[in-house]
Amino acid sequence: MITSDEALERLQSGNRRYVDGQSRYSEVVNVQRRTDLVGGQSPWAIILGCSDSRAPAEIIFDHGLGDLFVIRVAGNIVAPSQVGSIEFAVESYDTPLVVVLGHTSCGAIQATLEALKNPDAKHSHNLNSIVSRIRPSLETLYETDLSKDPENLAKYAVRANIRASVNQIRYSSPSLEQRVQSGQLKVIGAQYSIETGVVDFLD
Repeated sequence: MITSDEALERLQSGNRRYVDGQSRYSEVVNVQRRTDLVGGQSPWAIILGCSDSRAPAEIIFDHGLGDLFVIRVAGNIVAPSQVGSIEFAVESYDTPLVVVLGHTSCGAIQATLEALKNPDAKHSHNLNSIVSRIRPSLETLYETDLSKDPENLAKYAVRANIRASVNQIRYSSPSLEQRVQSGQLKVIGAQYSIETGVVDFLD
């Protein structure tokens, strides 16, 4: 099994290939690779990413079938089902790395900022369940002078939400927290730039 640092280096080098237009993606989704995985999997990184169609983890990290355990939900929020999915992968496959992957121009972040700006606006119960999970990490930002600068507010909001999700993963599960403290598991944040294709690792 690889270490969390080796897993992180694989993600970083894969993103460099993607940005440089040197993707090997087709090599790792071929028929032989699919056949090799029929008997099981051993993903070496878990990605909690946003559902945005412009941010598919396998493509932007240039890895394919069997490599990444990907969980996607709008706003890369952390709810019990996501924590349970991460616990499953860590406990079943000894996956050493969790990356919370946010991105620029995130619609869930914008919806939350709009809700802060217009608290009387109505959202569906389901959309509100996403907004309400993002809101606590953005409220203090919204109370600063950033509220007068929408572009910078959105930029800082994406990162604040990523960091909040990282902390929730680290501390909302006793089994994950124990693995983090023992050095068996690394949980970090990252931001994908839709404009440039570059992933900036925050921790």
